[in-house]
Amino acid sequence: MGDSQVWTAAPAAAEQVRSVLGAAWSCAVTADGGREEFVGAHSVDEDGRVSLHVPEDSALLAAAICAPRGEPSAVLEFADVAPVPVRDRVRARVWLAGWFTAEDGHLTFRATRVVLRRPSGAVVVGVEEYTAARPDPLALAEAHLLTHLADCHGDAVERLTRLVDSDSLHGAVRVQPLAVDRHGLTLRIERARTHGDVRLPFHTPADDVSQLTERMHVLLAQAGTASCPRPLQRQRTDRDR
Repeated sequence: MGDSQVWTAAPAAAEQVRSVLGAAWSCAVTADGGREEFVGAHSVDEDGRVSLHVPEDSALLAAAICAPRGEPSAVLEFADVAPVPVRDRVRARVWLAGWFTAEDGHLTFRATRVVLRRPSGAVVVGVEEYTAARPDPLALAEAHLLTHLADCHGDAVERLTRLVDSDSLHGAVRVQPLAVDRHGLTLRIERARTHGDVRLPFHTPADDVSQLTERMHVLLAQAGTASCPRPLQRQRTDRDR
């Protein structure tokens, strides 16, 4: 990374939107008052156009043909779901408003409005920012990385809690890895009836899995020199659904 580039501890909203779209396996489309769910049917071009392959008898095809060009004719919704079983697994939602055109056996969607809803609230992302942004380089690998960390390296997750403020761990019954991107790792801290998230930023961004491994080793080394937190309370009755 050059000296002129500014490093931040979290992805920008436009980058997060592109990451959600790139990693999502399904999307919901609302058009002409109807709603259809499509699984494994979309792809995203570099400029943010969404290609959607739908059945020939889909009502969406007729809606795309009849909609006035340039007018918002549909809304696409994507959910960002945590790959690790935690409470409240939807980490974010993305809505794209825009219009479809039929091209070469599929529909092409061009967004005129982009909205990202995170737990902290909704953010309107400029269309130019959206088209210029790129997905996080770890977005497609994130699900495997997090499930491997949770299933095979629970000791490492517990060790990382040494980097968390003790107040944030008060009453904790379980800690799970919730998200990872080039800028850092997010832990979900679950209590008997509530939960919260804590972010552990990397010292520099990770542009691929090998760099992520090095960043994680740095965090674990930092955790090794930190004081030990209180042990987690045993969870007796609360279960994920």
